[in-house]
Amino acid sequence: MDALIQHIRQFTTLSPEALAAVRDAFAEQVLPKGTLLVSEGKTCRHLHFLQQGAVRGYYTLEGKEITHWFAFENDFVTSFHSFITQRPSVEYVQLLEASVLWTITRERLHELMDRFHELERTVRIAYGHYYIRLEERFVNAQFRTAAERYADLLHQAPHILERVPLGAIASYLGISQETLSRVRARL
Repeated sequence: MDALIQHIRQFTTLSPEALAAVRDAFAEQVLPKGTLLVSEGKTCRHLHFLQQGAVRGYYTLEGKEITHWFAFENDFVTSFHSFITQRPSVEYVQLLEASVLWTITRERLHELMDRFHELERTVRIAYGHYYIRLEERFVNAQFRTAAERYADLLHQAPHILERVPLGAIASYLGISQETLSRVRARL
């Protein structure tokens, strides 16, 4: 819980009442590698704070998994589109490692945001970070070579090679594993 509180305090000052409400509203989950937090076709009703572990978001297309984001410690994770719109998810959210998460329901989160505007600010910032990651992903996919995308990934998250299977990294970069191997050999 301390990691969650520290993360929120990066964005806002919490009143004692808000701090107590956060502590009461989030529930700890310790889950094994491979657990699906969200499945395609299911409406997402939870937001998770990742205290420890690694997560990926992926779609399936013609039986293939296409990874489109990763998250690590101190990230909020969910299927944001489904969570916000309350429509069925088009993605899966899966733990890549055994993980410790702090989880809150959508309804409880909205109650907290209505009561404590400093928490509304934190959620707004979390949504903004997610949007920025999506825009960066779009720019990378449209305007950068495979080698540039890989170099950017290593610069932004150098630990990724130790924690994420190469197949998921290749999928994230929009290249085959063979191309990823060639790019890695050149760099």
